[in-house]
Amino acid sequence: MFWIGWPVHPAPLALLLLVAWVPFLRLEQVLVQRGSSGWKVFRYSYLTLLLWNAFVTWWVSYSTLGGGITAVVLNSLMMTAPLMAFYHTKRLFGPRLGYLSLPIYWIAFEQLHLHWDLTWPWLTLGNGFAEATAFVQWYEYTGFLGGSVWVWLVNILLFLALFRPQPAGSAVHEQPVHKPLLAGAALAVVVPLLVSWFIGSRVQEQGVALEVVVVQPNVDPYTEKFQGKANFVPYDEQLTRLLTLTEQKLTPNTKLVIWPETALEEYYFEQQIETNPKIVRVRMWLKQHPGVALLTGITSVVMYPNAEAASVTARHRDDMGYYDVFNSGAYFADAAAPIEFYHKSRLVPGVEKIPPLLTSLISHIDLGGTVGSYGSQAERTVFQASAAAPTLRVGPLICYESIYGDFTAEYVQRGATLLGLFTNDAWWHDSPGYRQLLRYGALRCIETRRDLARSANTGFTGFINQKGEVFQRETAWIPTASRGTVHLNTEQTFYVRHGELIGPAMQVLAVLLLLGLLVMVVNRRFGSKAAAPEPEVVRTA
Repeated sequence: MFWIGWPVHPAPLALLLLVAWVPFLRLEQVLVQRGSSGWKVFRYSYLTLLLWNAFVTWWVSYSTLGGGITAVVLNSLMMTAPLMAFYHTKRLFGPRLGYLSLPIYWIAFEQLHLHWDLTWPWLTLGNGFAEATAFVQWYEYTGFLGGSVWVWLVNILLFLALFRPQPAGSAVHEQPVHKPLLAGAALAVVVPLLVSWFIGSRVQEQGVALEVVVVQPNVDPYTEKFQGKANFVPYDEQLTRLLTLTEQKLTPNTKLVIWPETALEEYYFEQQIETNPKIVRVRMWLKQHPGVALLTGITSVVMYPNAEAASVTARHRDDMGYYDVFNSGAYFADAAAPIEFYHKSRLVPGVEKIPPLLTSLISHIDLGGTVGSYGSQAERTVFQASAAAPTLRVGPLICYESIYGDFTAEYVQRGATLLGLFTNDAWWHDSPGYRQLLRYGALRCIETRRDLARSANTGFTGFINQKGEVFQRETAWIPTASRGTVHLNTEQTFYVRHGELIGPAMQVLAVLLLLGLLVMVVNRRFGSKAAAPEPEVVRTA
């Protein structure tokens, strides 16, 4: 049910997520009633999560089979933590607090999975409605973790209506349906849908209209993109293809052009970038098209004068000294303005970033792309408006970063009026992976009420509006470009103004619950010994 309800299956099937946990909850209940050990509950929990991960994210193995298996196995293992915390809480504190703790632990883990070194929030439950954006227009208030709350609320109410808790060790038998709880579950389904319909009916495209061109050069990263590959396309020819495709869609009204991730490959040294022949060529092209700004993916390098000035991710070569390599965005506001850089901040674990403690363990695993730690930046960079388009302020998102709701909202907090996504989806071939990434971008549009212009090297290139609707999309896997009209909204949603509230709140509650568990365990272990009566001493004369 998780797999069928997940993008990119038809939108109505997303409602399966509202009942998909019920079989697992029943399974856990039956195991406990039969007196099964916690180890057995863990094994079934892990199997459930392993199947979910495998069915939804199997495409990671397209890059390397070993890397894909590792990602599925390890992520499933980490996801067992909130389920086992729920099991122990219910065992020690009873079912009432136990079932209340389950969404708390789960969403606290989802929040953690958004921010630590092993971040992989692909299966955050709120992402499951990315194909069904009409159901979750209220994400502009809650963010996508509100979808996780919705999933758990309906599942737990339905489960309790059908299978009320019984004491451990009691016989497993059918019970009558608890009608008030069943009615509560029905309301928990219907009310958010009605609220979403009401909000969606009132949302209109806001802001100044602007013409944008996004380009899809369709250069195969396995055989053509990088030097040394079998059918390597010389970098000058790649640049020619980008310029030619752009020219095909450009009009006098075009104000922004977006090229995909690493469109400008090789090492571009930021301190000397203006002398690079390809940058000179880009500048000359921009002079021919006054009023046009260019946002492009680029692999850039920053040099450091010495070890003290170097970052923690800096590399060293005897002939170069200390330097950082960045998966970057470069912004040309016009032909003469200095280039602005954004260094990708949310790096893919095992591909672009290897946590220091795991370097020796996973440095040999290839999940697609260059393995090793890139540099990054802590703050969001919003590219400022040019004279030709005074309301255009672009928030750059590089590929994987579009999964993160609070991260994307920070761009809008800093004044972004348009989300510009540039990506290279072909690492996972023609699979659900790049289709899911497209749909996740739609959730960011709802949360921020910003249009999104999307440039993919290969995959889907096009536009998403402020309601999360893909209103223009080019055919995948061909060289092409797309011209669309976006709207530059300047209003901020509740979610943007106040940030992520649900995740941090659940983490605080989870810590309190875990502390309560710890106190309970300590009391049971040591309190019983303290309460035991002193052995009677018989004294004899």
